[in-house]
Amino acid sequence: MNGGTLIAKELTAQGVKFIFTLCGGHISPILSGCKSEGIRVIDVRNEANAVFAADAVSRCSGIPGVAAVTAGPGVTNTITAVKNASMAQSPLILIGGATATALRGRGALQDIDQMKLMKPHVKWAISVKHVRDLVPAVKRGFRIAQDKVPGPVFIECPVDLLYDEDLVREWYGAKADDTPAKSFADKMLKIYLRRHVKKLFKNKDQVNFSESVSGIGFTNHSASDVKKVQKRLKKSEKPVMLIGSQAVLNPKMAEGLAKAISAMNIPVYLSGMARGLLGADHPLQVRHKRRLALKEADLILLAGVPCDFRLDYGRHIRPSAYYISINRSRKDLNKNKRPNTGVHSDPGTFLTDLSSVFIPDENKLHGWIDHLKKRDGEREAEISQKAEEKLQGINPIELFREMDKILGDNSILIADGGDFVATSAYTLKPRKPLSWLDPGVFGTLGVGAGFALGAKLCNPDSEVWIIYGDGSSAYSLAEYDTFHRHEIPVISVVGNDASWAQIAREQIEILHDDVATVLAYSDYDKVAVGYGGEGEKVNTINEFQDAIEKARLANSQKKPYLINAIISKTDFRKGSISM
Repeated sequence: MNGGTLIAKELTAQGVKFIFTLCGGHISPILSGCKSEGIRVIDVRNEANAVFAADAVSRCSGIPGVAAVTAGPGVTNTITAVKNASMAQSPLILIGGATATALRGRGALQDIDQMKLMKPHVKWAISVKHVRDLVPAVKRGFRIAQDKVPGPVFIECPVDLLYDEDLVREWYGAKADDTPAKSFADKMLKIYLRRHVKKLFKNKDQVNFSESVSGIGFTNHSASDVKKVQKRLKKSEKPVMLIGSQAVLNPKMAEGLAKAISAMNIPVYLSGMARGLLGADHPLQVRHKRRLALKEADLILLAGVPCDFRLDYGRHIRPSAYYISINRSRKDLNKNKRPNTGVHSDPGTFLTDLSSVFIPDENKLHGWIDHLKKRDGEREAEISQKAEEKLQGINPIELFREMDKILGDNSILIADGGDFVATSAYTLKPRKPLSWLDPGVFGTLGVGAGFALGAKLCNPDSEVWIIYGDGSSAYSLAEYDTFHRHEIPVISVVGNDASWAQIAREQIEILHDDVATVLAYSDYDKVAVGYGGEGEKVNTINEFQDAIEKARLANSQKKPYLINAIISKTDFRKGSISM
């Protein structure tokens, strides 16, 4: 077995079903080995999208996704996606090719110091030195990626560790032949290279693919932690929970977590990947006016949510309120505002354990919940009024109102954009746990196609929608070629207002200048068609409704579809920019 096959067999042992890549000679044996092992190889058009796809697999399946990219620019193209996974606490494995071990620093093709580049952005990085170390490195990478606070891992695999030994000897001119050396220096070089190759391949067959990955876990809470929080909740008359992405790091726990939250009868706001955890219309979920609720509450429980810019660095939390934080990361646990009670643990597990001992007083919180739900209803009415405004182009709020009506229970929403996507967050209701994927705290544009690839492959029976801003769509529209070639049907809705609207709205008001924010009403649908998909441009809400039916028909035939919706400019999110 060559090194590529060894890696493929270990990936199989770890439960990997897909590997995402953009081909390169440095990594070809890995891809060939994966294909032979029955791992589906999905080749994309940009390395960043390979990592975004692996990230989505991690979030949807609970098994770290895997991407393999070639050396040099192949690796550097992944940096943004890797950092996004790091900040989103998403476990994944990035395998990077590298120049041959004996040629480093000698001007070989695509030879750079990749380790120095990657180490600041991953949990762990290793450059493998011998063929026998490939499998242990992959095994250890899977453990580290998932352990405690999850994140990405980088495994650098020099090209001479991946191909067959005879071929590598031929490359190095290190075969044991009778060709006489031309000089003493030539003789010494031959001896050195033969010894070098011998070391590379020594004990290459002494590997174990069946050994389980051990040590995966997190700092766990104690019974006293649960009891302390339970006592504080009992005293509270206006509690609020805010649950974030970290609470659903383990997809297998999502259903049980939803039941636990329901049983506690405490009003809850959901953010990030936790959106959809309670379904579309749960009586305890509050969607609007979160800042007001946090200012009124007497107890605030953050589960997997740090006090970063999204909570105005802790200033959204009422100073006199009792503040509880549960987080896997000790750093995030105390970020910007120290909690009255901080629990260094997995928030999903903690809430599940808490619900088993906390018996709510159904009547005690009735008025508080009614107050929050009434205000929620008032905000919904305001949004509905905004949706009825007749503007030049499709009203984006009306568009999402109509889209929400037809979303099925198996729908998955991928958020990739600024203003258009943020508008969707006010109006679309994810139907189930893990049915909303957004980049996370890094706010990265360009996740759309990669996330959709991973989500659809993990959930082949789900209807996957990409919500694209017209600006963000350009980052990954080329992946319609990937959707087409691999028969991965998704539906994209591009909100086309010919503008980087989220930036333009504030920039024009403050600086009286629209520089670099103006786009064109481009035919994004034709781009999708050119790559093998189907699509159309729509100018009215009726045309949008008709396009959805066409998109679903195309999907039933395994064809991806793109709806290029010409939308109006609005002031719906005025003042929302974060810096």
